[in-house]
Amino acid sequence: MSSTRKDPPMTAIPSQGKREFIRKPSAFRNWITADGSSGFKAEPNRYHLYVSLACPWAHRTLIMRKLKGLEHVITVDVVDHFMGQNGWRFSDEVPNATKDTVNNCQYIRELYFQVNPKYEGRFSVPVLWDKQLKTIVSNESSEIIRMLNSEFNQFCATEEQRKLDFYPNQLQAEIDELNSWIYTDINNGVYRCGFAGSQEAYDGAVRPLFKALDRVEDILSSRRYLTGAQITEADIRLFTTLVRFDMVYVGHFKCNKKRIMDYPNMWGYLRDIYQTDGISETVDPEHIMKHYQASHVSINPHGIVAIGPDLDFNSSHGREKMGGS
Repeated sequence: MSSTRKDPPMTAIPSQGKREFIRKPSAFRNWITADGSSGFKAEPNRYHLYVSLACPWAHRTLIMRKLKGLEHVITVDVVDHFMGQNGWRFSDEVPNATKDTVNNCQYIRELYFQVNPKYEGRFSVPVLWDKQLKTIVSNESSEIIRMLNSEFNQFCATEEQRKLDFYPNQLQAEIDELNSWIYTDINNGVYRCGFAGSQEAYDGAVRPLFKALDRVEDILSSRRYLTGAQITEADIRLFTTLVRFDMVYVGHFKCNKKRIMDYPNMWGYLRDIYQTDGISETVDPEHIMKHYQASHVSINPHGIVAIGPDLDFNSSHGREKMGGS
C-alpha cells in the first residue's frame, strides 16, 4: 500500500526550549515463544528480518542471529544504505543490499502500511516479519535479540550454539543495569549529540556520553567483557555503537572529545568482540559511512562522505589473557 506521507526526518524535537533529539518508542512489541503461547510460535522459515547494515539497532539482531546459528531459520533482506525522503529503500544494485524477497515492497514504509494503513509512527528497522500471518511481530531490537537468544534453541545449527545464552539468569540484573545507562548515555547518546538542535541540547548529551565511556573504560580495566568472562547481550548492544564511533560519530555527530582508539581497554575490547567468530561478517563500513554522511542532510547538506579513518579491527588485542570466551 502506498501513501504520500513522508517519513519524519530524524532531527531535533523541541523539548522545554532545548531542541533536543527524542527517540520515539517502537510501535510493534509482540513476542515469539518456543511453545507458541504468545500467538507467534518459533518455527523455521516462518520469520524474516528486514535490516540495514548501517543501523546499530538492526545490527544487534544480525549478530544474535549469527551467534545463535539461526541463519538457516530466519531469512533476511537488507535495505540500501541511503535513506531518502521515503525512508529505507530496497535495492539489489547496491553492494550487500537486496530487494524485498518476501513482500516485493520498494520501501520499508510499505510494510508498516500493509499492517496498518493508518500507521503514523516511524518506518524503522529492524523489522521482524511473520511470513505466515503477514504481519510485523516486532520492530524493537532489544526484544528481538532476546527472542533469538532463547526461543529458537531447538533450531540452532549446532549444539554449542544452542547452549549459548547471552542473557543468563544469574547475570540478568547486572545486564539490565548496564543496558539502562549504556542505552541512555551511549547508544542513544550519540544520536542526541548529532541531532541536537541547540548548544544546550548538545552539551546536555555530550558530557554524559563521555562520562559513560569513561565508566565503560574503567569496567573493562578488570573484566574482559562487561559482566566478566563471557559475552552477553550487554556487550552486543554496546559493540554496535562502538564499532561506528570512530567511523562516523566522532566527526559526523560531533562526538570528538576522544576516539574509541584513545581508550586502551575499550579499543582492545572492541577488537576482541569484532574478532569473535562470525561478528566481523556483520560489519559493513561502506554502508555505515555512506548512510550517515549521505543521508543526514540536516547535518551534512552536501552529502560528502569522508575518506577515513583507517581502522584495523583485526590487530592483536591481547584481552584473551583476561580469560573467558
